[in-house]
Amino acid sequence: MFTGEEIIQAKLSPLSENDFESVSDLAATIWHQHYIKIISINQIDYMLAERYKPEDLREYLNSTERWFDILWLRNTLIGYCSYSLTSNPDEMKLEQLYLLENFRGKGLGSLMLRHIEAEANAKQNLILKLQVNKRNFDAISFYQNAGFTVSKESRFDIGNGYFMDDYVMEKSI
Repeated sequence: MFTGEEIIQAKLSPLSENDFESVSDLAATIWHQHYIKIISINQIDYMLAERYKPEDLREYLNSTERWFDILWLRNTLIGYCSYSLTSNPDEMKLEQLYLLENFRGKGLGSLMLRHIEAEANAKQNLILKLQVNKRNFDAISFYQNAGFTVSKESRFDIGNGYFMDDYVMEKSI
């Protein structure tokens, strides 16, 4: 764990257009570090190309239904999270929560999760949902320790012959 002072130095800020390239580069680093033991390099590259194009990131700017925040520590970009409203008025979806490998296990992922939970609470969402790859054991454990439970299993076609084989998890806020 980081000391309280180091956690205090960590700062979440909303995504801006000036951050697009840095976030895309950070995502590539994190995904190649983490997902290589879970999915193929080709699927990683496909998913990165589909999710981090400027036009896709731009959808978060000035949205009233989707948000993307980036995590800084000592002026270094180390992580990011995104979340959105769903068609269910009582529900918010945690879309992404990513942190560079050498910063995991230090309380910074929990910092981002608490931020998203506070946003859900402020918007009067009673349930926070997420999807996580069934083989992403570290993330599953993190979410379970934070009070999430598996509500169902789902397999999603994401195109180009690739699928996401996920657990859908949820937590009452």
